[in-house]
Amino acid sequence: MSITTELGRTGHQPPIAALYNRHIAPRARGARLKYYILVAPALLLSLSVVLVPAVLTAVAAFTDWNGVAASASWIGLDNFSSIFADGVFWTALANNIRWMVLFLTIPMAIGLGAAMLLLRRPRSRTGYQLIFLIPYVLAAITNALVWLNIMYSPIAGLVGFLRKQGINAPAPLANLQTALYAVAAVDMWHFWGFLTVVYLASLRQTPVDHIEAAHIEGASGMQLFRYVYFPSIRPTLQLMFVMITIFSFLSYDYVKLLTGGGPAHSTEVLSTYAYTFAFSTFQFGKAAAVGLIMSLFGLLPAILYTWLSRRDLQA
Repeated sequence: MSITTELGRTGHQPPIAALYNRHIAPRARGARLKYYILVAPALLLSLSVVLVPAVLTAVAAFTDWNGVAASASWIGLDNFSSIFADGVFWTALANNIRWMVLFLTIPMAIGLGAAMLLLRRPRSRTGYQLIFLIPYVLAAITNALVWLNIMYSPIAGLVGFLRKQGINAPAPLANLQTALYAVAAVDMWHFWGFLTVVYLASLRQTPVDHIEAAHIEGASGMQLFRYVYFPSIRPTLQLMFVMITIFSFLSYDYVKLLTGGGPAHSTEVLSTYAYTFAFSTFQFGKAAAVGLIMSLFGLLPAILYTWLSRRDLQA
C-alpha cells in the first residue's frame, strides 16, 4: 500500500516518523544489507591479506623468533633497543631520508616539466608517453642490467669508455660517496616517465575557460602555470608527494640488485637492513621491528595527506 493511498483512506496525515518506520526504513535496511553482502568479500580479503599479517608482524616485533621455531619468546622492547644501538640502522635511515629528498625533487621536477611540454604537443604526446613509460614497465632486473652494462661498467660501459679516453672516471657504484646517488639515478630514470603521464593527465583536466581567460588577460607562461595550472593539479601533487614518501621508505629492488647495500653499508636502506635480519641472521623479531619503523614513516605522510584533503574540502 502506498503512502498516498493510506492518506486517502484514513482521511488524516499520519506522523512522519510512523510513515518512515512503516515504508522507508525497511527499504533502507534492505539496501544496507545488500551493500554489506557485496562489500563482504573485499573486506574479508583485506582482513586476511593485510590486517592479519600486519598484526602478526607487530606482535613478532616484541619477540625473539628465528622464523622456524613453533613458539617465540616475549622480550618486550629489546629488539628496538638493539636496533637503535646499531650504527647501521642510523646509516640506513639517513640513506632513506636522502632517497626521499632526491625523489621529491628531481623526478617530480622532470616529470612536471615534461608534462608541461607535452601539453603543447597534442598530436605527438601519445607516442612520447609510450616511450617515457618503457623503463617503468620493464622489470627492475632489466633496468639494472642496462645500467650496469651500458653506463656503470668499468670495461664496456660509459665509465670504461671514459677511462679509455684517458679520463680517470671512478666507478660510481664502488665509491662510498656516490654509490647511493648512482643507485637512485637508476630508479629515477625508471620512475620519472610514470610521473610525466600522471601529471599530463592532471593538467589536461584544467578548465579550458580558465586557460582562455588567462591568455586574454595577457598572462605569461609562468603566471599561467602558477595561477591556473597549479591550483588544478595541486591535489595530484599532494598525492604524489605522499606516495613517493611511502615508496622511498619501501625502496628495495634497485638497491639489492645493484649494490646489495654496499659498499660498507653506504647504500643500506631500511628494507635491506630488515632483509638481512630476516634471511641472513634469521632474527625475524628484529626484522619485524624494522618493518614497524618503516610503517611509521609511511603512516605520517598518509595522515598529512588526509588532513590536507579535509582542509581543502572545508575551504
